[in-house]
Amino acid sequence: MTEHSSRPRDRRAQLAAVAAELFRARGFPGVGIKDIADAAGVTGPALYRHFADKQAILAYVVLTGFEEMEAATASALSDSVPPADQLESLLSRLATQAVERREIAALWRWEGRHLPKEDQREIARRSALVLAAWSKALQARRPELPAEDAELLCWAALSVFGSVSVHHTSVARRRFAQLLIELALNVLNATLPSPATPPSVSIASLGTPSRREQVLAEATALFAQRGYHAVSMEDIGSAAGIAGPSVYRHFPSKAALMVAIGHRAADRLAVAAERALQTSDERSALRRLAASYVHTILHTPELLVSFSADRVTMPDRDKADLLRVQRDYVAQWVTLLSTVRPSLPAREAKITVHAALTIANDLARTRRVASRPHFEAELTTLLHMVLGVAG
Repeated sequence: MTEHSSRPRDRRAQLAAVAAELFRARGFPGVGIKDIADAAGVTGPALYRHFADKQAILAYVVLTGFEEMEAATASALSDSVPPADQLESLLSRLATQAVERREIAALWRWEGRHLPKEDQREIARRSALVLAAWSKALQARRPELPAEDAELLCWAALSVFGSVSVHHTSVARRRFAQLLIELALNVLNATLPSPATPPSVSIASLGTPSRREQVLAEATALFAQRGYHAVSMEDIGSAAGIAGPSVYRHFPSKAALMVAIGHRAADRLAVAAERALQTSDERSALRRLAASYVHTILHTPELLVSFSADRVTMPDRDKADLLRVQRDYVAQWVTLLSTVRPSLPAREAKITVHAALTIANDLARTRRVASRPHFEAELTTLLHMVLGVAG
């Protein structure tokens, strides 16, 4: 039987699904057209009949997933749904999609920068419209909320659903969706603090940083702006005021730079956690740990960059070591949460912790909300709400 005669009518979607799994597992730059064709059991020319290139496949996957979210939003917030039920209907649909299509959230979060610029702009435009619709629905439920506060809470709720892409922990689908709904509602019901503006803190200079420190700082900034794969050693050298080859005197490769960035971020988190845990009360310790994470992520550029370390080509030993450090850190949170809330099953505790961390990670990188004057206190409150230790 020929390939043409046996080709199912949804072959385009099937090929995209295969590619999506590969992109999620290896990262977009680490997957070639031949890899996709081999995994799908087709030839390269057969694949090109459906997609011009792998970037077109990524665009198809991400945009299709986004269209599903738009459709869920339109359906839940339509006139056919009573206003009192619209928010719950929306969360239910979004939670179901998140559980059933985890790979879509992963690609949107980690590989979106590889989309054509016009697709990125289109997603940004449509995202704003979706968030505006969610915010309007939330304000209908909570009319006292200013529009900008409603938007912040909706961004955080979106991160709850997106958090399923950063881990592999799972529970029964129905319970998984229900847990995500509960966590999102915790966020949407949050009362944001309005603390006084904290006093500015001046840090005295201890002299000119070493050349190695300069290289590391410039690499961190460039990776954050452009992504690891779009930055060359020459770019880093130029930013640090040295010739590209001179960078190799300090770091043998670009991957070695990322390893150093990852370890520095881990060290700073460990120090902050150690200080936070200097209390005998577990609930207080968890609250302090969440606050320490928010403070560290907002003042440590290496931490945001290190999130993409798992998609970087680096020695397996270094990658495994960084992953172990990350897992140990998350385990601290899970252990504390399980102690504070003993009725929460272990897997659900882990899902809850990842939701809290994802809110911090996402919102810290979302310029639209990160510039708010009391953002650190607000973000800490949102983490406390998700963890169930607010107040």
